[in-house]
Amino acid sequence: MAQATDESGVRSVRIALDVLEAVAFSGEEMGVTQIAERLKLTKGSVHRHLLTLVERGYLVQNQATSRYAIGAKGRLLARLSPDADLVHIAEGPMRDLRDQCGLSVVLSSMTPRGALVMLTIAGTSAIEIGVRPGSELPYHASAQGRVMIAFAQPDMQQRALAQRPRLTPNTPTEITVLEKEMARIVRRGYGTAPEETMIGINAAAAPIFDVNDVCVASVALVGSIQFLPASPPAKLVNALKACAHDISRKLGYSGHRHFIDDATDTRKRPAQETARKRIAR
Repeated sequence: MAQATDESGVRSVRIALDVLEAVAFSGEEMGVTQIAERLKLTKGSVHRHLLTLVERGYLVQNQATSRYAIGAKGRLLARLSPDADLVHIAEGPMRDLRDQCGLSVVLSSMTPRGALVMLTIAGTSAIEIGVRPGSELPYHASAQGRVMIAFAQPDMQQRALAQRPRLTPNTPTEITVLEKEMARIVRRGYGTAPEETMIGINAAAAPIFDVNDVCVASVALVGSIQFLPASPPAKLVNALKACAHDISRKLGYSGHRHFIDDATDTRKRPAQETARKRIAR
């Protein structure tokens, strides 16, 4: 009986978090029916959790429309998060990169389930291609995810690559292929994922490091394969790496080895060699 009660409590917490995330990441007010359909839950269950979240201040209900939006306490938690500083620091360099390249620019950080999109700066094209903030991209099938785990500890790499579903015919699922790609990322300082998450879409990402030389996030260019080919031109790659280096520097990173052009640098790179050894089994 106690175990059944515990499982019920855990499920209730998960639903409450799902409801909160659905509203917070939607970018607009949401109604009960809309939330229930998105989460594949009953309206009654969603409504009960909405009442609790409103009562605690995490959500607020618009009395005119009966729809829900993020509340004062939810916004306060966001401001207290260390990632709030990352978003604030990254936004300027990301806008500069967007203005320079015209493509959408995406900032992601690591979670246990995937690369969490923190901020998206829409491109200048009339047809917008981007990733919704709050989305979690699979590590194995996204440039953002692979870049981060390429510089991660071996235990994190193992957990991140435990599940490798095929999302498109181009999605890499063999561990040896992924390990070789991560080694290339460490060597070159960036990675791509042409049509691996969605047909017709490519992303090129570079790592962001903090004051401790730890990869804490990634910044990516996202666009159609027409304008962001599988092998991006050097001009785009250099602009992307310069943006990542600028953000890293603002976070306290004092090095530069991760952002050097591999074709022109002949010096040894101890940190990159270490990362390559982590990947090998």
